[in-house]
Amino acid sequence: MYKILIVEDDSGIASAVAAQIESWGMEARIIRDFRNIPGEFAQYSPHLVLMDISLPFMNGYHWCREIRSVSRVPIIFISSASDNMNIIMAMNMGADDFIAKPFDSQVLIAKIQALLRRTYDFSENVPVLSAHGAMLNTADGTFSYEGSQISLSKNEYRILLVLMQNKGKVVSREKLMEALWQTDAFVDENALTVNVGRLRRKLEAAGLQGFIETKFGLGYLIPEG
Repeated sequence: MYKILIVEDDSGIASAVAAQIESWGMEARIIRDFRNIPGEFAQYSPHLVLMDISLPFMNGYHWCREIRSVSRVPIIFISSASDNMNIIMAMNMGADDFIAKPFDSQVLIAKIQALLRRTYDFSENVPVLSAHGAMLNTADGTFSYEGSQISLSKNEYRILLVLMQNKGKVVSREKLMEALWQTDAFVDENALTVNVGRLRRKLEAAGLQGFIETKFGLGYLIPEG
């Protein structure tokens, strides 16, 4: 089910848009904390964002730029400020489309569905995986936490990818070794331990304490939360 994050401070408009989205079989969430839009984005991990321009504290351009720094998720601006300058500004900040208020709800849904098809029909993977405020962007291979990117080696990226795809589940050492080396040839298990240890040190240095848990005799786990 596609998840749509609605960044709109007019509760009437936000509720009406959410109801329309849900009537078409998608999931919708309205932003609650306009000071922490990146945090709610990371926690929800939506497939598409609807963004107003005029918002409390910081405008939609600012938040669009913040989201674009960590994700390629589609963003549609919805705004009554629909002059050419605002439309150009939105596109320059990384928006994928712009809809002027007042808008026809059927047109909005059609634009959402078209953008979702173009973005996801050729990929089964959710583009951004999140856990404990950290985000792994599978489109460009970047990993970020609290606005800062954490450099990963190829093996470290693969470890995080498998663990975050299975968040809340124990992943066996055998499955991780298969993901890392993709071969039937014998690989010393100590090589996996070394890679996980190196990754943990990077995560801890960035403030992600206990991000990866060891389940002795079973494997590794990124807990829910």
